[in-house]
Amino acid sequence: MSIIITLICVAILGMACAFFRARLWLWTLLTIAVILAVGFGLHSLDRMWVMLGIFVLLIAIPLNVQPLRRVLFAAPMLKLFKRVLPRISETEQVALDAGTVGFEGELFAGKPDWSKLLTEPKPQLSVEEQAFLDGPCEELCAMVDDWQITHELADLPPEIWDYIKRRGFFAMIIPKRYGGLEFSAFAHSAVLQKLSSISATLSSLVAVPNSLGPAELLLRYGSEEQKNHYLPRLADGREIPCFALTGPYAGSDATSIPDYGIVCKQTVDGQETLGIKLTFDKRYITLAPVATLVGLAFRMYDPEHLLGDKEDLGITLALIPRETQGLEIGRRHFPLNIPFQNGPLRGKDVFVPIDTLIGGPHMAGHGWRMLVECLSVGRGISLPSNATGFVRMAVAATGAYARIRKQFGLAVARFEGVEEALARIGGYAYATIALARASAAAVDRGEKPAVASAISKCHTTDLGREVIKDAMDVHGGKGIQLGPSNYLGRMWQGAPIPITVEGANIMTRSLMIFGQGAIRCHPWILKEMHAVQEPDRKQALRALDEALFGHLGFGLSNAVRSFWLGVTFAKFGKAPGDAYTRRYYRKLNRYSAALALLADTAMGVLGGKLKFKEKISARLGDVLSYLYIASAMLKRYEDEGRPEIERPLLAWAFHDSMWRIQMALDGVIRNFPVRPVAWVVHTLVFPFGRREVPPSDRLGRRVAALITAPNAARAAMVKGMYLTPNANNPVGRMHALLPEVIAAEPVERKFLKAVKANTIQSHDYFEQLAEAAREGAISETERAQLERLRRVTAEFINVDDFDPEELRAAVVHGNADSKRSLHVA
Repeated sequence: MSIIITLICVAILGMACAFFRARLWLWTLLTIAVILAVGFGLHSLDRMWVMLGIFVLLIAIPLNVQPLRRVLFAAPMLKLFKRVLPRISETEQVALDAGTVGFEGELFAGKPDWSKLLTEPKPQLSVEEQAFLDGPCEELCAMVDDWQITHELADLPPEIWDYIKRRGFFAMIIPKRYGGLEFSAFAHSAVLQKLSSISATLSSLVAVPNSLGPAELLLRYGSEEQKNHYLPRLADGREIPCFALTGPYAGSDATSIPDYGIVCKQTVDGQETLGIKLTFDKRYITLAPVATLVGLAFRMYDPEHLLGDKEDLGITLALIPRETQGLEIGRRHFPLNIPFQNGPLRGKDVFVPIDTLIGGPHMAGHGWRMLVECLSVGRGISLPSNATGFVRMAVAATGAYARIRKQFGLAVARFEGVEEALARIGGYAYATIALARASAAAVDRGEKPAVASAISKCHTTDLGREVIKDAMDVHGGKGIQLGPSNYLGRMWQGAPIPITVEGANIMTRSLMIFGQGAIRCHPWILKEMHAVQEPDRKQALRALDEALFGHLGFGLSNAVRSFWLGVTFAKFGKAPGDAYTRRYYRKLNRYSAALALLADTAMGVLGGKLKFKEKISARLGDVLSYLYIASAMLKRYEDEGRPEIERPLLAWAFHDSMWRIQMALDGVIRNFPVRPVAWVVHTLVFPFGRREVPPSDRLGRRVAALITAPNAARAAMVKGMYLTPNANNPVGRMHALLPEVIAAEPVERKFLKAVKANTIQSHDYFEQLAEAAREGAISETERAQLERLRRVTAEFINVDDFDPEELRAAVVHGNADSKRSLHVA
């Protein structure tokens, strides 16, 4: 019995040490102390000494004496790992090295240090940045007629093109010493959100020069001569840039670019010139039809060894002026009626001098590193910001429309089916706003957030599509009839565009988020991989010993933490926040441990096969994503001073995230191919089964109420959007009218009561109002109030109609100017 009691005490101690991640030496000393204490307490000294001797000789010494541990454990494991682990390719190593790990690393580690997140400064605009939003940005929005842009011109009008160049909208990331604005990422995001709220075409065109493109690449890798020449011209709009990466046979798999350049010499203007002869076929290139400066990615070869001994130099980047002979440029694609300038680029045997390479000849072959280092920053700002802008606009528009539009004598916002859609709009918008803000803040901290930017791009655009879908459902026929007064149709049409570009979401979710996160964010795996690659055996053993035993302790800790937090429903333990949010942090602690446990299990059991289990990888990525989204929401809540009025929005979005995390974890376990392992993990992760539920109807009702009435929460959701009630902005006019609509609702109820009582004989609405006033059902002031409201809200109820001739295409398909080209490789 004494042995059993001792073992139970040692096991309890071990679980406690694992839960709190005690150091191995401390764990060992505490175990010795427990054995001694139990032995003395039970007067079983003889057995105690035997157990103690066994523990010290078989466990304590081998695990704590590092030279012995390396011989017994690290050496055979190093041999095994060298045999089974694939060598990291140069391309993979570049991708792994290009980027930093932010708070997503804490979430992947199973025990987040919340102080690292909550002590980060609140992102704020400078005085200059706010002035730009209130001045030039507001003026630009006032110039926009989106129906003219999307239907009549299929382009921005010349005065808008001139304005965005002249006022520096293409120069937000360019330093002031080159004539740029040098805005923070947070300001960059705020500008794009505001522009997106009035025109997706405009925001897309402004986003690209400030994202992955010539300016960003020149700033990081360009020679001083290139910077001094091009950056001032890009800043003032003399040059319009584009960047050509994607082609018919290389999309998400950018490393397989078939476009190539051959190093050669050619006579130019009577002089022999060293250069590259380029052959390429690119498509989907934003700004290409109007670009004057083309960034081009291609694979570079040097068969005559004019630059060195290496023949295949790898992916390389160059800057090509539009006037370069042989460059085919100017034709357009037509992406889903959102006519931002986008089109193909082609060329065969196009000769350019060697100094067109970004950074000069010594940067030949470094294009892949340059791309992956820059892409994470652009992906984390441009697309999330554009998505967040139209999501916020959807909140402003749908919340107001649902109070203006009446059916059966009630605002449609009062119907539970509509209320359900409004709750999703509010909850998803709250999550999207927080996620876009977190991405911008990470960039401003100097991070290169490869994993976080993939999460942000994927989920802001996916949630944005869900929001615009619900907004369309609430608007009904108003949303589907295109015309000058339709403020949703083009956004609905264009919703798939950001989901597709810069890494299609279906690939980002199934391959990138967990695929990169598992290695980048895991505290030990990358160290183990580097140890195996270390050529010095002594150094390799030392590094692998530390990483291997750290990993084992990490895995054991996560198993214990996951089980204990599951058993206790994460009700206990130290957590930040206030009395309202502390429980949220504890839930995140639980699911962080569960993610770490499942990730280690999947990688340990499936090994290299996990790369091909994309559904499992996608679900694990979902867990990491929604942990990150929930953390971003809590950070925003803290930054804003814990506003009590926003709690329903936070609660809805948080419970939705927890529901999604639970279902993703369950999906991994139910589909895990090694069933005995799945059964064990299920017990550790869900000891009492799945207990999370989606947001309740009652909570959804509170969210719907918040976004359909003027209050501080709605104001925060639509802050920074273009809501000036100008002639070009029906959403702004509707938003401004909302208080008046709500103020009139009690009067409308009195009037409708009189109509239902059959005391009103007239059929015309305005005659009915006059009769109700004569009958004393409403006052003259109230009659005037309802008359005015009917007249001013009519534009938001009515839809556009056209003479058939107005809808005929200006150019008949088949004419020479519109003939479709067929290019065969």
